[in-house]
Amino acid sequence: MRFWWVNQNKTFNQETAGGYLWSPKRNTNGARNPFYEFMREVTPGDLVLSFQGTYIRAIGVVKSHAYECPKPSEFGDAGPNWSAIGWRVDVSYEALENQIRPADHIDHLRHLLPKKYSPLLADGRGLQSIYLTRVPPILMEKLIALIGSEVSHLIKSGSQATEHKIPGVGLAQWEEQIRRVIENDQSISATEREQIVLARRGQGRFKENVRRFEDRCRITGVDRIEHLRASHIKPWRDCEDYGSRLDGENGLLLTPSMDHLFDRGFISFTGDGRLLVSPVAHSESLRTL
Repeated sequence: MRFWWVNQNKTFNQETAGGYLWSPKRNTNGARNPFYEFMREVTPGDLVLSFQGTYIRAIGVVKSHAYECPKPSEFGDAGPNWSAIGWRVDVSYEALENQIRPADHIDHLRHLLPKKYSPLLADGRGLQSIYLTRVPPILMEKLIALIGSEVSHLIKSGSQATEHKIPGVGLAQWEEQIRRVIENDQSISATEREQIVLARRGQGRFKENVRRFEDRCRITGVDRIEHLRASHIKPWRDCEDYGSRLDGENGLLLTPSMDHLFDRGFISFTGDGRLLVSPVAHSESLRTL
C-alpha cells in the first residue's frame, strides 16, 4: 500500500461524488507533468488524502489502475485548457469527521515533508501546481495520528482492495456511450453498424482486415485464429471516424491476455516491433501471463 495526496480545489465535489481522480495526460504545451505521470503509478489498495480549501477533507481507497477517459463533463469551466482525453483512477472516498488543517500543525509536519514533490509549502499551504503526489510513510503516520481512529478501517479496506479489483468504471461507460451513438446512427447501414460494434471486441470484419497484415500473436506466437483477437493500435474508443475502427492497419492480432495488456497500456511496441513494458506493470503477473 502506498499513500497519495491530491489537491482538488477546483474539482473536489465532482471527483469525490463521482468516485474518481482525473487529470490531463500532459501540460498544455505538451510537456510531461510528474503530477499527471503519478496517475499511472497508483495501484488498487493505495490510499489518497483529498485536500481542498486548506483542509484534508476525505480519504479514498483506490479501486483501479489509471485508464484513458474523457474530461468529465461535470467539471464545467474548470480547467478550460485541459486536454479532452486524460487519465482516470476509480476511488472510493469517505468524508472525514475530523477534517484537519495541515497549516495548524505545520511545526510538527515541516521536517517530514519530502524535499521533492512535497504536497505542502513550508508554511503548510497547498501548492496549486501539484495535482497528485506521493506521501512518504513517515508523514502519513503523523497525519493519521492527527486525524484519529476513523482512518484505521480505511487502511484495512485498502489492504484488502487488491483482492477485489474492479475494472475501470469510466472506461466502460465511455465505450457504452459510443456504442449507443453508433447503433442509433441511421446514416450508415445496419450491417455496417454491427461490424463497427463487433470491432470493439476485436471480431468481425475488423479481425479479417487485420489478418491481411498479421498471421499470429507477435508475443506468444499463437496462430490459431479462434484463439486470437484483433487489438486496435489506436483504441476503438479514441477513433474519430468509423473507418479507422475497421482499418486493418490499425490493428494487431493478439491472444486475449496480451490484448488486455496492450489495451490498458501495460505493454506496447516500438516502430520496428520490439516489445515495450510499462514500468507500472506488475512484473509477477506478466511472467505468469
